[in-house]
Amino acid sequence: MVLTGAAACGTVENLSAGQKLDQAVEKLGKERSFSFELGLDTDAASLKALDSGAAPGEEMPEEVAELLSDARISVSVQSRKPIEESDEKDFTAMALKFSGPDGDLLEYRLVGDYTYVRADLDAIGRMSGGPMPSADELPDSAGAFKKLLAGEWLKISTKEVEEARGQMSGAEDAEAGEPSAEPTLDARTQKKLTKALRQVIAQQVDFKASDGSDGTEHITATAPFRTLMTELFDELGPLTEQLPVGTGMPTAKDFKDAPNEKVTADFTLKNGELTEVSVDLAELAEKAKVKKFALVLRLGKGEKATAPANATEVRVDEIMEDIFGGFAAGALDEAGALDEEEFMMEDIRG
Repeated sequence: MVLTGAAACGTVENLSAGQKLDQAVEKLGKERSFSFELGLDTDAASLKALDSGAAPGEEMPEEVAELLSDARISVSVQSRKPIEESDEKDFTAMALKFSGPDGDLLEYRLVGDYTYVRADLDAIGRMSGGPMPSADELPDSAGAFKKLLAGEWLKISTKEVEEARGQMSGAEDAEAGEPSAEPTLDARTQKKLTKALRQVIAQQVDFKASDGSDGTEHITATAPFRTLMTELFDELGPLTEQLPVGTGMPTAKDFKDAPNEKVTADFTLKNGELTEVSVDLAELAEKAKVKKFALVLRLGKGEKATAPANATEVRVDEIMEDIFGGFAAGALDEAGALDEEEFMMEDIRG
């Protein structure tokens, strides 16, 4: 986001490339739907090399390295208004999917008044080293949790989810003695912040543009990592209390040990539209022998999220009860302590 603000000042080449990026992002903002996919361009060997300094016994497991190297987060949203003008209430549908080497691990959809979710808990358990009980091992009393283990869709009232989230947030604020309202940035502060960040980008980032074939262009943005991050957060520092996150910002001291190698972001434009951003992070690996390590963001028009068929409608409190009951049932069954009938009796007495 901040890289696209470099058109404010700088060299002629920076102006030209920055303006192209600004125009491409403006096009995205005028759309009423869009999608993106976020993932790493790397392999398991490179990820394990980055972890080579870990203490014996704490190295990254092969399963985790394989998962992260092939992991993808896909998001799609639709709105009644152009994206740049949309507030939360304007979004009519939303979908998020987390995928690994063996397929989709977690999927979430927001369609109309309902939230839909499903997960491959068996695959997640295998990869995390914490095997989950099989759906067949659980009694029908495990309800929603049994269906979740079986990879079925669950359907929950979005209003109920929001109310539960509000109650949890309110309870945490009351316990901590903090107000529930989050700090926000007013328009004047936002303008001041954007101007400051653009000035840092224009001073520290070198832009270059190159034409490709079939209407494809590449714009690269290169900057020394530590210097760029330090100066960006120096500008953000005075606004800490006004930022929505409400937490402290890292300082120059926090970045003093970070490598200051130059990092390059490659923006791909197709007929003036931004389609991909790739940030090469291999230079930050320093002494680790890394073949390739990049963060890749792919953008698209966005497919409309639809309500999945045969979803089971459940309540939030029902899910929590079934999850805790399901874990207990699985553990007891594995230990051979109680059969299904005895578990149900214990559940009733509890």
